[in-house]
Amino acid sequence: MTNFKTTDINQGFLLTRQVQDTEHGLQITLWLKSDLGPTKLVIENELAVFFIEHHQLELALNTLAKQRIPLEKSHQLSLKTFAQQKVAGLYFNSMRSFYRARESLKAQHIKCYEDDIRPDDRFLMERHITADITYRGHSIDAKKNHLKDKPCQGYQLIKQAKCKRALVKDKAKLSMLSIDIECSMSGELYSIGLYAFNGNASGTKEVFNRVLMIGKAQVDCESYITWLTDEKELLQQFIVEVNLFDADIFIGWNVINFDFVLLQKRCDLHGIKFAIGRDGSKPYWRKNANNSEQNFIEIAGRVVLDGIDLLKTATYNFPSFSLDNVAQTLLGIGKKVTDVENRVQEITDNFHHNKTALAAYNLEDCRLVWLIFEKTQLLAFAQLRAQLTGLAIDRVGGSVAAFTNLYLPKLHRSGYIAPNMGDGESGLVSPGGYVMDSIPGLYENVLVLDFKSLYPSIIRTFKIDPMGLIEGLKVVNERIDEDNRLQVIKGFDGAYFSRTAHFLPDIIETLWLERDKAKQQKNAALSQAIKIIMNSFYGVLGSTGCRFFDPRLSGSITKRSHEILKKTSHWITQKGHKVIYGDTDSIFVFIGKDKTKQQAKQLGLELQGFINEKWQVTLQQDFKITSQLDIEFETHFTKFLMPKIRGLNHSKDQKVIGTKKRYAGISNDVMIFKGLETVRSDWTELSKEFQQELYRLVFNNEPIDEYITTMVDGLKAGLYDDKLVYQKKIRRQLNDYVNTPPHIKAALMANKRLVEQGVKAKYKHRSSIKYVITLDGVQPLEFHESKLDYDFYVERQLKPIADDILPFINRDFDAITSDQLGLF
Repeated sequence: MTNFKTTDINQGFLLTRQVQDTEHGLQITLWLKSDLGPTKLVIENELAVFFIEHHQLELALNTLAKQRIPLEKSHQLSLKTFAQQKVAGLYFNSMRSFYRARESLKAQHIKCYEDDIRPDDRFLMERHITADITYRGHSIDAKKNHLKDKPCQGYQLIKQAKCKRALVKDKAKLSMLSIDIECSMSGELYSIGLYAFNGNASGTKEVFNRVLMIGKAQVDCESYITWLTDEKELLQQFIVEVNLFDADIFIGWNVINFDFVLLQKRCDLHGIKFAIGRDGSKPYWRKNANNSEQNFIEIAGRVVLDGIDLLKTATYNFPSFSLDNVAQTLLGIGKKVTDVENRVQEITDNFHHNKTALAAYNLEDCRLVWLIFEKTQLLAFAQLRAQLTGLAIDRVGGSVAAFTNLYLPKLHRSGYIAPNMGDGESGLVSPGGYVMDSIPGLYENVLVLDFKSLYPSIIRTFKIDPMGLIEGLKVVNERIDEDNRLQVIKGFDGAYFSRTAHFLPDIIETLWLERDKAKQQKNAALSQAIKIIMNSFYGVLGSTGCRFFDPRLSGSITKRSHEILKKTSHWITQKGHKVIYGDTDSIFVFIGKDKTKQQAKQLGLELQGFINEKWQVTLQQDFKITSQLDIEFETHFTKFLMPKIRGLNHSKDQKVIGTKKRYAGISNDVMIFKGLETVRSDWTELSKEFQQELYRLVFNNEPIDEYITTMVDGLKAGLYDDKLVYQKKIRRQLNDYVNTPPHIKAALMANKRLVEQGVKAKYKHRSSIKYVITLDGVQPLEFHESKLDYDFYVERQLKPIADDILPFINRDFDAITSDQLGLF
């Protein structure tokens, strides 16, 4: 008989969650990391629930009875839909019954509400639990009761757990282990690398490095190499090492879709249980419903964080997310391999002839991932995101889920259930951010004024909120008079928002204050996490994938932003300054050539104060609301270029049209490029170098002719061939392209040549291809044989860049590069 011991109240950080049917009913399992170590909470006797409109309850009960679907209970509730219909709750003690009931009722055209929310997620959100949990229950010594075939270090097992939200963020440190495998092209494993640099109990950090390698032990080899006889023994030792190290977090590069997928396949091949869960269980796998290539892995008590996915979630952007490129960009170091592009062949050669070199390469890949995580604070970012939103720490994306976690429990406590996806759709279309027509030119002294988090500010100011819309419309529809008007704030497209019944403005205000605090503490990871969450809320309200989608919500944000930028521009123009461009939340103001840096800064601050005060007065007068809008003087460009749109021939009477989202300038002696070739991945390296130096010369009023002619002559002489390479990502399946663009032609040619050589075709969806333009057309870089078409590169790479800036100093690229004098 198992002895139970009632625990004291403890706190932990949520790692994984699971719901499953058992013989005793539905069970929720939560794995935490606390000061006491790994902890498994078991919550029993929970019920799965969804809602139906009350007038359909009798029909629903009859349908379930006919289908013999067990129903634990049903209740009429005080909740109602957004259409003001009363609802009843249907409760089930198994997921199997829940899913069967849902499908049966829908077949009878009975609408089910909130039927896509898992019981484990509902359990947490209704208690306002995000990632930090206070718990107590009956403790079992899991180590003593552990089954012999489940190798693990033991954990605290809490039965009949009671949980609530922790008021203080958990201080438990999560341990990481970086994992990387090396294998043949066909998937046979060569080695597995493991690396960590975690803190120990004394507060110092210790390095853990290990490479498990198939092969005979070598004399005087590195001590971190463990030699195994074959692949089966390699996999078994990996499982042992993982459980002995007992990490909370596994990290890697494409680690789920490559490393863990292959490890699972090789374990299955050898009949090995892939027992890496903290309770000795094997992983649970599932696929993305919208992307069959995307795999998800759930490991009891452990989390897998992929470096690529997490960097993208944290809004990092690189031309290539290869480990070598990201490491070079962030750390200034790369892979331990001679030829990164053909590393598979080198890896295979080293496995057969130089296993020590392979081990060093394998371990270095693990270390590079670790260093990238440290440099970018990715683990801290993931933890903070979980603590702020209730998203699982390994959740990719998840803006809609984050909004639901924060909003739904508040909605329920106000007497509403959430609508279903599609309930708020209408024929309305909300526009994107406001982008003003620019006035092209080469300017001195341009100020950039930027509205701080404009969309969240609009939500806070105008009380834009899903329930607030329903409550506001209810007030207006009951009786339109002056008293009722004072209870609501008018939006766009017939929207009215309650001044008092809302949650989203308060949620954003709380996050806003937390971000200000994070900035003061110089906590970059927390500040970035909060910024991403706040800015995602507009996208959520404007997404048809969100249950709260309604164009009146998103339109009342974007259309208000258009109004704000237009009116702000008008006020600045009235003060005698020239607005040359506006984009979403920024306004670019030309203040004249005669200003010193100090005068420009002073004017920027004056405009900042003037506009903020103007909005306070205007919104109080027009809407009786307090402005939360906050414009900041952000940048002073001493030199600034706004190019014309390429390819348009303007007559003397036509208005010259400038570009949008494309400009360059100098601020604090630093060159800044936006949307131009320098910051684009689909232009050659030579074009970027040419643009940067040419613009530097023009901005500094230095001679340009010699530089341009030298670059053109050098290009035609073949001095820059290595810098004339295009690189582009393949964004669809190759056979989906109808009009074949150059990079797809190059990919198809390269694949054909590879197959002819007896090698597997490697260019496909999501891979990148390098290619050049020759006198015989496009050719893949690795198979190019013809001479490069230098005239093409001059006309398509250098000339467009020069033509963006030279006309503003009355110069012409063709005239400079021609052997003949231009006609004047």
